[in-house]
Amino acid sequence: MGFLRFLKLPELVRGIISGLLSLIILYVPASTYTTVEETSEYMLTGDKAFSYTGEKWTVGFSKEVLTPDDITEGTYYIAGYNPDNPAQSVLDDMHAKAVYLDDNSGRGGVAICAIDCVGISRKDINDIRKIVIESGKIPNLKSINICATHTHSAIDTQGLWGKNFLSDGKNEEFMNRLKELTAKAIIDAYNARKDGSLYFGTAESEGLLTDTRTPVDYDATITRIRFQPADGTDDTYIVNFACHAECLGARTTVVSADFPAYMEKEMVEQTGVANVVFINGAIGGLITCEKLDDVLRNFELGLEYVKEFGRDTGKAVMSINNEIALEPALNIKTEAVEIPCNNTALILVRFLGVLNNDISKDKNRNISIISEVSYMELGNKQIGVYMIPGELSPELESGNFLSADESANGTHVDYRSLSEMSRCKHNFVLGLCNDELGYIIPENDFYLHEWLPYFNNAVDESGRKHYEETNSLGPKAAGKILDAMDKLISSVE
Repeated sequence: MGFLRFLKLPELVRGIISGLLSLIILYVPASTYTTVEETSEYMLTGDKAFSYTGEKWTVGFSKEVLTPDDITEGTYYIAGYNPDNPAQSVLDDMHAKAVYLDDNSGRGGVAICAIDCVGISRKDINDIRKIVIESGKIPNLKSINICATHTHSAIDTQGLWGKNFLSDGKNEEFMNRLKELTAKAIIDAYNARKDGSLYFGTAESEGLLTDTRTPVDYDATITRIRFQPADGTDDTYIVNFACHAECLGARTTVVSADFPAYMEKEMVEQTGVANVVFINGAIGGLITCEKLDDVLRNFELGLEYVKEFGRDTGKAVMSINNEIALEPALNIKTEAVEIPCNNTALILVRFLGVLNNDISKDKNRNISIISEVSYMELGNKQIGVYMIPGELSPELESGNFLSADESANGTHVDYRSLSEMSRCKHNFVLGLCNDELGYIIPENDFYLHEWLPYFNNAVDESGRKHYEETNSLGPKAAGKILDAMDKLISSVE
């Protein structure tokens, strides 16, 4: 390898790849690119200024089944692991679950929806927003936020798990139906709204999680927001927990919401309530179920483990006994952001129409993904919620970065973590929110393969594998997202 480096062959290979990409970019039609303004028509920006003058909580819940009836007749690729893996059966249904929240301050309500899927692009989310907004059925709506639960056993909603690397794995009819039904769930949640009280509590998960990448740093907290209607009808639960939903392993052939479905089942068995919304957290890096190595290639074992893990998570959720009441105050603000994309593999499949994320190009032919970040507060600075468009490495939230000596690149991190931006007593991340940008990795530990960056996994001098980089936009993404969030939060102070 040293002799090949002496001949500068790695640089030559990288140069050829870069040159071919530049040539492709040169001939891509101008219509492929767009602008922040063009993509933000249906992105509601929320509150210009934050206020804490709400009168009472009003909340509604609704859900829709997304699983198609012809799962064994049509071709529906399962997303998350291997391409060319058509679904063979249904273990449990994919859902869109929506909650509408309003503090009755007169400044409007917020819709939050979770879709059982591996990820969904902002472009598709804007299609859902358009249906909701143009229906005119939710007056004075100030924000629509849609998250993916990141289950690795659902139908492909991104396109990356089709017949092969160059083919789109999305089923157009299914995607159109998903958008219509998700919009319906949001509208029905508004129509189902009731007055009541909102409560917040937490529990620490025990022995459920593992972190497969240095630094070992993850948020083991399970956060529960519970709405109790004044009329005594069913409570609604929003559960936030940072874990890859992949308990079924890599050989799954069934459609499933993975462990959140069985978490909900446990909660229903304990309370009789079926109004449960699971939203994932900061799972980059990679935060996953503790026994993943055992079930990764053993589907039969995964079928048992997904139920066990879900049951244990549900028990932890229902063990929460430290609830506090949230004051009726709801604030949110959203900003669009252009994030540099250096991943040649992702750029290629975007040009081929496999991915459909909105992209822009500057005068130097640098490609960016147009996305967004949101910041929400519940109560009078009681809860702060960072809405992140991808799989955030937990240290970007906590600030527990690798030192220069520990990092792959031998450098320090020079941006503020989310914890340094905190305005509230309790804070958490809603991951894969309003977009899926893959892994978001600190720049000082962003390490690429010497010959084939973004195509092959790199191994650094310490022997650590850097798989996550192949599924990320590039080294500048983390700083760009954190900087956008910092400016957003500073603008409401």
